[in-house]
Amino acid sequence: MNEVQLEVAKAYPNDSGRGIARLDPDTLLHLKLSPGDIIEIEGAETTAAKVWRADRQDWNTDTVRIDGFTRQNADVGIGERVTIRKAEATKAEKLVLAPPEEASVQFGSDAAGMVKRQILKRPVVERDIVPVMSSTNHPFMRSPGQAIPLIAVETEPDGVCLVTEDTEVELREEPISGFEKTGGGITYEDIGGLQSEIQRVREMVELPMKHPQIFKKLGIEPPQGVLLHGPPGTGKTLLAKAVANETSASFFSIAGPEIISKYYGESEQQLREIFEDAKDESPSIIFIDELDSIAPKREDVTGEVERRVVAQLLTMMDGLETRGQVIVIAATNRVDSVDPALRRPGRFDREIEIGVPDEAGRKEILQIHTRGMPLSDDVSLDHLADETHGFVGADIESLTKEAAMKALRRYLPEIDLDEEDIPPSLIDRMIVKDDDFGGALNEVEPSAMREVLVELPKITWDDVGGLEEPKQNVKEAVEWPLSSPEKFDRMGIEPPKGVLLYGPPGTGKTLMAKAVANETNANFISVRGPQLLSKWVGESEKAIRQTFRKARQVAPTVIFFDELDSLAPSRGNEVGNNVSERVVNQLLTELDGLEEMGNVMVIGATNRPDMIDPALLRSGRFDRLVFIGEPEQEGREQILKIHTQDSPLAPDVSLREVAEITDGYVGSDLESIAREAAMVALREDDEAEDVDMRHFRQAMENVRPTITDEIMDYYERIEEQFKGGGGESFAERGSGGRIGFQ
Repeated sequence: MNEVQLEVAKAYPNDSGRGIARLDPDTLLHLKLSPGDIIEIEGAETTAAKVWRADRQDWNTDTVRIDGFTRQNADVGIGERVTIRKAEATKAEKLVLAPPEEASVQFGSDAAGMVKRQILKRPVVERDIVPVMSSTNHPFMRSPGQAIPLIAVETEPDGVCLVTEDTEVELREEPISGFEKTGGGITYEDIGGLQSEIQRVREMVELPMKHPQIFKKLGIEPPQGVLLHGPPGTGKTLLAKAVANETSASFFSIAGPEIISKYYGESEQQLREIFEDAKDESPSIIFIDELDSIAPKREDVTGEVERRVVAQLLTMMDGLETRGQVIVIAATNRVDSVDPALRRPGRFDREIEIGVPDEAGRKEILQIHTRGMPLSDDVSLDHLADETHGFVGADIESLTKEAAMKALRRYLPEIDLDEEDIPPSLIDRMIVKDDDFGGALNEVEPSAMREVLVELPKITWDDVGGLEEPKQNVKEAVEWPLSSPEKFDRMGIEPPKGVLLYGPPGTGKTLMAKAVANETNANFISVRGPQLLSKWVGESEKAIRQTFRKARQVAPTVIFFDELDSLAPSRGNEVGNNVSERVVNQLLTELDGLEEMGNVMVIGATNRPDMIDPALLRSGRFDRLVFIGEPEQEGREQILKIHTQDSPLAPDVSLREVAEITDGYVGSDLESIAREAAMVALREDDEAEDVDMRHFRQAMENVRPTITDEIMDYYERIEEQFKGGGGESFAERGSGGRIGFQ
């Protein structure tokens, strides 16, 4: 009899609950199987599954991918070996299903038919868990997309049976006792994008519980605790639940604030009791959620209770008594405020950071959350994963919910809310389209960015007239590193860290920053200089640190400092409390300190570059200094076109002519001319239909150009200065160049 031994791996997100085993082509050939055949899987128990082909990345790995239910039926964990052989499946004449002990389910009228339709052509062995997906018009509800475990109490005949059209399916309402396998809860298939983290948690938790002899042989104590930390919504609690479910250990959960009590000694008592119970029922896992709320740094808290709770937790974690097979998993998103005594080896041995998922991770999470969703063909999960920079698992879940709600709104007019039953034909027609996801993307923003997120104006490069050279410069410095980093790797260079846009007021510096942020698809954080400054010592620097920390968490990010001269003036010529000196120092360390910037680009804008601290302007900080001057004639014509594209212009209006006579006008002046011309037309005639050339001429008399010869001299001198590598410093030259800013 042909059989092979393979290692168990977790199923693909879409396979969960479908009774599928994925094998690579070589194994299929060896066992003389073709996709759709039935195999027997023998672990501690024997079960059956249907064979499908594995994806290319799993070929020649000697693994079989099966989901949590099948693993439970075979009584094996991930990483263990099972024996697989072709099964002789007979047609099932009768199948009796019942819910497990803890679930009481009421079945509706057609429940048996409904279940039968779902499990047609599925192989079943007696005592198996048969997951049935709940759906909208289901006789018994749990959350949609979650499978409901039913247990096959008896099958006729015995052995591996195949459910066919002729099988009689019977459902029993009362739960069956004595079947300790329950298929509820969260399995590793419900977690997307945390492959290596799951692997590390499993080494820590499952190995000591299942094979304590390994640790004895190596002569070491198994690890005591795992601390999961990372931004909110990344799946820390979910991971702990899945581990507890997959190890079949007893699970005790402590929610921080619950155990704090006002009576002396009671909080510690409750902690001790939980550890006692866990020890009695070992192997067990104690999960402490929001660890920072019950174990804050002792020097920072004023209350006596918190200190005693921390002390009690420390003694429980490595006191004189041995804990037996009890592992403590804790989760927090403020790892720096946890008492340091807890973070030494012997207590929480491993700290695992659960970060913001990358693109592949986001795709997996999207697959998990759209598992039970009727998606139309135009929905591309790859594209969505690409669009959702900085989204954590919880954000993606909320995105899929929002998209489903948008789809529902399309069908609402056809639904009569007073009727009891919604017609099945309508329910079958419902699908979620790409536009629904597009709409949802506009409403759901990454949660890590909530405080600093700026509503991005929809400005593209087409809205920036003229300025061809500066545009090219900014694209090279900002867009290339984010969109095609491989160019820089190929040439063996580091991308620039920052770009400083300088030039007279109104030339379009802020506009360019907006366009860049929009075109790169990066998250955009805008920092307006004065709003960071605070009268409290240390607050301003803290604001800058947090801005950069947030940016690193949700990279790729563009941080934009508008009016940089107000935030980072030259040090040394300031009277008062030195806030800006400290701010400048903080900025310098952030820009090229010891910490890696990751995919974070910084753009600054100013019209007084001589006032900015020279240390910021050296290469390695703001590497690229881009001068944005007055537009050329062609640029002016483009700008006028952009600002008059929605205005009704008379045939005699020549924007070229306007551009020729507007020397010295910058972008914002030209916008004023376009607006003023329309106002003049309305002033003349309330009912005016279009704007004539004479209106433009009149408008030009009312709008003065920003750029004078003095201002131009000033910027030319500065540009020379930057090109020449900054010979004499601005301060030495005195304020010779400060004309025109009075």
